[in-house]
Amino acid sequence: MNTGSVELLAFGTVAIVAGFFLLISMVREIAPDQRRRWLLGIGLGTGIIAFSLKIGLVILFSLNPGPMLALFPERQHVFASVMTTNSRLYDPRMVKTPYTWQALPSTAPSPRDNPSTVEKVRLGKMLFFDTRLSADGTLSCASCHEISDAKGGSDGLSASIGIDAQQGTRNAPTVLNAAFQKVLFWDGRAASLEDQAKGPLVNPIEMGMPSLDRVVETVKGIQEYVEAFALAFPGQPSITIDNIAKAIAAYERTLITPDSPYDRFVRGDASALSKQQIRGMALFESTGCILCHSGPNFSAASHFSEDTPYRIFPSIPNTEYERRHRLNEDLGASKSKDGAGGGVWRIPSLRNVTRTAPYFHNGSVTSLEEAVRIMAQVQLGKTISNDERDDETIQWLKGEQRLSVATHQALSDTEVGEIVAFLKALEGELPSTQL
Repeated sequence: MNTGSVELLAFGTVAIVAGFFLLISMVREIAPDQRRRWLLGIGLGTGIIAFSLKIGLVILFSLNPGPMLALFPERQHVFASVMTTNSRLYDPRMVKTPYTWQALPSTAPSPRDNPSTVEKVRLGKMLFFDTRLSADGTLSCASCHEISDAKGGSDGLSASIGIDAQQGTRNAPTVLNAAFQKVLFWDGRAASLEDQAKGPLVNPIEMGMPSLDRVVETVKGIQEYVEAFALAFPGQPSITIDNIAKAIAAYERTLITPDSPYDRFVRGDASALSKQQIRGMALFESTGCILCHSGPNFSAASHFSEDTPYRIFPSIPNTEYERRHRLNEDLGASKSKDGAGGGVWRIPSLRNVTRTAPYFHNGSVTSLEEAVRIMAQVQLGKTISNDERDDETIQWLKGEQRLSVATHQALSDTEVGEIVAFLKALEGELPSTQL
């Protein structure tokens, strides 16, 4: 117990004793009758005790916010959400609740209307790799989402190339672990993998089919699919666009990458992470990265989180990074409500992020170190500096007659490297392609 807590306890004890004697005197003066004294004493005493407890809790909360919030873990995300409304207000000293690190599950849940079966997953894999589902027969889902160590479920391009060599406008998100995300695409416009699977098929600069009906007609004309659909959907063997999407989604739900060094560390293998990676893990928390990239999938846009799946990016306007990397040329789902800062985007997962360069919605950044620097500055208001003096800011608050001292205001090159080393520990084992 610290000195402040002892002083508070002593003060509270004296106040309660004094209040008790004062209450007795008041009751004797007001109520000469013994029975009325008891009734009045109980009523006034209850009110005073309740008021004292309320004042005590307010004082305790102001002195020790972390331990108090830790009593209510199910509400901690609410406080974190309020703090991230404007990332510039984030100060890790404000809420000292311990963050609980979690390992990624080895399987993803299936929706009730699309239970997974071996036959359905096998059919989904056939469709995922089939270029005949594109207008010119050259592209498949796998063309932009390569399942390999080199590409990590993406394609390694700033923006994907569609039919007729057309270039898209956004970087292809990874399909790995997408099963855990509650909204899909960079702007979050799809609410499920089934919904997402239909979009690229008819996008004129992606797979370019003129209509979803044409996709169905194409699949119906391939004999091997007629048989595969009968096995995958025995209760409704007809080939429909919904069943096509369900099969693709069923396959994508197998593309999980558990058992990364980070997962093994969280499960108890102390040797799974290096000292540099552990320091990076601590920095990832203390710097504020976990406010958006939280939970087992390192994204508040996942099924593990009750938080909003969207954030304003960049939240701090008019930085050199914003201009250099054209971060505001595309505003995602919409412009931020207050008209300042950037657009509204779904929070991507950081699983396998070391494999999915280039980064951001426009693929404008090739270096993960640079991506970390950008996020630290345009989302969390940190300075990138090796000068220890930049790690602390001192401001005189004239109206309040006090000094405001803020620490941990800069990230050094060493610290950036430690965070990147930790992110490398999120590389999981690629799923088997054998079915």
